[in-house]
Amino acid sequence: MSETSAGLILNGAYVTDEVTATALPVDLATDTWRTVMRAVVPVAAGDRLDVTARARVTNDVGVARGDSGYTVGVGAHLWVYDCDPDPGPDGTVPVVSERPWTRIAPSWGDNVSRDRHHLPIALTAMWDVPAAWPAGHRAVVVLRADAHSTAWRAGDTLTVDAGYGQLIVRRWTPLSLMGVC
Repeated sequence: MSETSAGLILNGAYVTDEVTATALPVDLATDTWRTVMRAVVPVAAGDRLDVTARARVTNDVGVARGDSGYTVGVGAHLWVYDCDPDPGPDGTVPVVSERPWTRIAPSWGDNVSRDRHHLPIALTAMWDVPAAWPAGHRAVVVLRADAHSTAWRAGDTLTVDAGYGQLIVRRWTPLSLMGVC
């Protein structure tokens, strides 16, 4: 374990290179987000999560049609949601899309043309687990992305490239919560 001058100790590192969405549909809307990568992390109130995420998308729109394609805007965010929510009054656990999601990094965006072809996505964030976080509940840290263009054509997608992404979550815990003075 590593100690920091801020009174935190590294309490775990969680790493994945599993891409959960292999394609981003291109459309006009900017709200058709896809989960690109995710990591489940045990957390406690007061922890600090240090998140590094990277991925890559490829613009091959138009190739199958034999045309020159077009430029696509790509947006990305980092999010957190509760992996273990309590059941509602009816006894059912809310599905992931109905749980509260917290954005933990500012929006990021860039354009990828057919000439540019590959677009790297790189985001970082620091997020403090709130004091009200339920004991024993895990957090899911998520990299999400969206593809959009005013020139979009139905069925076009950007490829999310396997083997070029990684999501790293470092869990830092206050020394006082670890029983260290």
